[in-house]
Amino acid sequence: MLLYLADYLSEYWSALNAFQYLTMRAILGVLTSLVIALIIGPKTIQQLIKYQIGQNIRDDGPESHFSKAGTPTMGGLLILIAVIVSTLCWADLSSKFVWIVVLVTTAFGVIGFVDDYIMLILKRSKGLSARAKYISQSLVGLAAAIYLFYTAQTPGETQLIIPVFKNLIFDLEWWMFIPLVYFVIVGTSNAVNLTDGLDGLAIMPTVMVAGAMGVFAYFTGNKVFAEYLSIPYIAGAGELVVFATSLVGAGLGFLWFNTYPAQVFMGDVGSLALGAALGTMAVLVRQELVLFIMGGVFVLETVSVIMQVASFKTTGKRIFKMAPIHHHFELKGWPEPKVIVRFWIVTVILVLIGLATLKVR
Repeated sequence: MLLYLADYLSEYWSALNAFQYLTMRAILGVLTSLVIALIIGPKTIQQLIKYQIGQNIRDDGPESHFSKAGTPTMGGLLILIAVIVSTLCWADLSSKFVWIVVLVTTAFGVIGFVDDYIMLILKRSKGLSARAKYISQSLVGLAAAIYLFYTAQTPGETQLIIPVFKNLIFDLEWWMFIPLVYFVIVGTSNAVNLTDGLDGLAIMPTVMVAGAMGVFAYFTGNKVFAEYLSIPYIAGAGELVVFATSLVGAGLGFLWFNTYPAQVFMGDVGSLALGAALGTMAVLVRQELVLFIMGGVFVLETVSVIMQVASFKTTGKRIFKMAPIHHHFELKGWPEPKVIVRFWIVTVILVLIGLATLKVR
């Protein structure tokens, strides 16, 4: 919205032409969302405390978590507000990619909100049923996948890129593209949700991966850079940079309150939405496999749960002391801050490896 206002006023003040540059709007995106998150954060936390919207703690979890019972949750609302407002202010709203990622993120946020509302406000311990949650996520994921396939304007929008290999690019038919997009969006959403178990554990990797996805979006939407890096050029994808940086700013703003010891948790309204946002961005810039690399912490958390359940059902034994795996390390005696920071360090390394695939071809 502000982009169009600046464009109109640039006729009278040429300095406003600077807002046409994507890099400028990316910077404004991160700053705007950060400021919004920092401003509304305290008020949001006060309201959550007022209405006694506090976190429930598992009885079988680490004893150090018992003191967290009652800590305000559903703080993901401030992330969503900051991201969406900032994106609508600075992105080119004529880009379908901007609307897709905003709508998918919002839809998953609504699903998470309903789950949190049923669990925390209506006091139904299980929240939204697993079946209802999965069906809701599936409908949104499939809708996005079908829309993207049938509105694709160029072959690059439906190709699968294999990292590192310069000429290893596959054209996907609908029966391959739609399931892939569906699993990436829904899978990433649930992976981030599983990771959100310690103070700041999920948000910082999300911020780092989002920032890296912004880099991919910038290069994918720039014809010169896309040709130089041997990746498909997708017109309009560059506008995703604004969304990515807005997510970075909002995430850092939330981390201000979520860092150990947390004043607020994001809840499903935040984790499901953030995971869907990462998955959707990866799909739009055709970097699903790179997301798998950069989001290795999310993958590890998910795989640990799958392995734990499979092992217990088949052998009656557990592989880990507790799943997701961050609880396993806690029960082994690692202090919570150590687990968090080490997972952050792993994410930094994985994000750098993912970014390196741009050049190593």
